[in-house]
Amino acid sequence: MNIRSLITAALALAVPMGAASAQTMPTGAEGDPVRVIMVPAEIGSRDTLSDYRPVFNAITEEYGIHFDLRLADSYAAAVQGLCNDQADIGWYGAVTYGQARELCGAELLAVDVKNEQAVYYSGIYARKDSGLETLADLKDHSLAVGDPNSTSSFNFPFAMVLAADVDPVNDLSKIVIAGSHTNSIAALTEGRVDAAAASFNAFEKAVSKGVIDPTVFKVLAKSEGIPNPPLAMNAKLDDDLKARIRLAFSEIHTKVDPQFIRGYGGKTVDRYDTEYPLEKMLGALDKLSALTKRLKGEIIEKAGER
Repeated sequence: MNIRSLITAALALAVPMGAASAQTMPTGAEGDPVRVIMVPAEIGSRDTLSDYRPVFNAITEEYGIHFDLRLADSYAAAVQGLCNDQADIGWYGAVTYGQARELCGAELLAVDVKNEQAVYYSGIYARKDSGLETLADLKDHSLAVGDPNSTSSFNFPFAMVLAADVDPVNDLSKIVIAGSHTNSIAALTEGRVDAAAASFNAFEKAVSKGVIDPTVFKVLAKSEGIPNPPLAMNAKLDDDLKARIRLAFSEIHTKVDPQFIRGYGGKTVDRYDTEYPLEKMLGALDKLSALTKRLKGEIIEKAGER
């Protein structure tokens, strides 16, 4: 998989943040917090920050490391934030982590683990009365997706579509780039598209909030397991601080009430794995080899047609 081609596409979509000025890396002290930037998995909401704030607060309480959390304006901006030294820890998907690692050597910090599993799933959903039974049936139908740099609401869904022998550019009647998992699901529930892509976490969260009626909508396809969205660290952080942060994430589940140990989608998890194999994280990108830079550009161009 050519990760650099994904990076090029990402930066083409990014809002320029300007050249990074000389930046002294933080110490993690109360007045000099470690800056955390997160991809906007749910644009227009603060849910992602709310999901992860408890564990960062717990680490502050137990280990004395202070954090400043913020949500990036876009997936690409989250990569730029870390690589421009405007952030020190990033919360990404596999695709955006690969981009940050390639651009500035971002170090894998941790992934959340539940029942000894560190994976989640991408899905494509449709109305039960749509007549769609398999992904092959998507021909001549419309599809909503999330941000082009999202692992589970864009890249994996299109990899699944391609594997079903459906050409996204020529076979789909319309593509809507909704910008987030939530917006993609909304496009489906509002009847603006025939199918929508989002992570299972986002779909299940929508069901639990009453946004999705499970008696009306169904899962059209489910991906193989994708490595859970990882936390990454700026390689320029002080080595001692990086070691303290790694220790904190590896132990925090033993220090506090389990309700504070949360992962993607706000679900409680068992722990954070700070020794997750890098090859597994990057290996997930190999599954996207059919989604070339050229094809991704054509998909984005088609989505721009109205």
